[in-house]
Amino acid sequence: MRHPVSRLRAGALAVGLALTAAALLPSGPAGAADQYEWAALGDSFTAGLFVGEPKPALGDASRDGCDRTTDAYPSLVDRELAEFPPGKPVHLTDAGCGAAAIPEIATAKQTPISPVDPPAGGWPAVEPQTRRTRLGDGTDVVTIGVGAKSLGLGALLLKCRELGHGGKSCRDHFTNPPEGTEGIDDRLARIQDEYIEMLAHVHQTAPNAKVITVGYPALLPEKGSACNSADPTQLGSTTPDDVDWLRDGVLRQLNSTIQRVTEFFGDRFVDVYGSSVGHDACQPADTKWVEGFCGDAADYWPSRLPGGPLDCTAIGRRATLVHPNAAGHANTASHVERAIRIALLER
Repeated sequence: MRHPVSRLRAGALAVGLALTAAALLPSGPAGAADQYEWAALGDSFTAGLFVGEPKPALGDASRDGCDRTTDAYPSLVDRELAEFPPGKPVHLTDAGCGAAAIPEIATAKQTPISPVDPPAGGWPAVEPQTRRTRLGDGTDVVTIGVGAKSLGLGALLLKCRELGHGGKSCRDHFTNPPEGTEGIDDRLARIQDEYIEMLAHVHQTAPNAKVITVGYPALLPEKGSACNSADPTQLGSTTPDDVDWLRDGVLRQLNSTIQRVTEFFGDRFVDVYGSSVGHDACQPADTKWVEGFCGDAADYWPSRLPGGPLDCTAIGRRATLVHPNAAGHANTASHVERAIRIALLER
């Protein structure tokens, strides 16, 4: 496989002409005179899923199946910026959407999959998030948290749980994959290429914006042996060796890929991994910032996800599928808020 930096340079060259052409076009003012414009883009780790109340509220005709919530980090940051504005008010347009893949941020439509009160026939497709937030010359700051869906992280975690139950190695399965299964190295290389294209599109669409990418928290413990394989509120039957591989060979590599591309473009990367170590899904309930396969969630969130193998009904929990809880979003919010304030000072 080609060296990541070589791939990065090749991918950047492929979009360089488009960015150069965009830079030669006249641009409008950097933002509205009376407020800053912030667009929040991302996947389920941005949307919130089961943290706080649904946004829009249940029963609202504008619900779109993206599972944004009131205590997800964009909403938390929005409230802090409203209380202590950075010189002038900040207007948030939040398009975070559960299960969003990288291309669905900038160029591809997405069909949401929310399990919460879906309409008959399922959720209709939504436009790419850059369109939904109306990115343009007047956008001041863009935050982006995406990559897990493109990596297939949720499905990968469930597969490791399944293989561990049968005494098989998840690491072997994904580093030497059977025909028809994309291996981890190929997934990470594809994600790098997709990130390059996405950031190029964001810069072209919002040439005056400061762009901030948000990494993923420490979902997994520093030692796989810290997990109880009999506990579905942790990582279930995933073996300790596979937990270690998922942490170092998958999650940390995903964060490194995002950071490398972000810095190549001269943008700011928000690292939430380091601050969340010791608050992973295998910690006690009062310590964890990440719910395991089954966990605590708001009452509207289901115990079983449609079409999937995960059912938490028997233990009275919700199907949280290794996602941040309220404390996890609060931690991410503190880092993102700081990055936004710095970015606006630099304008």
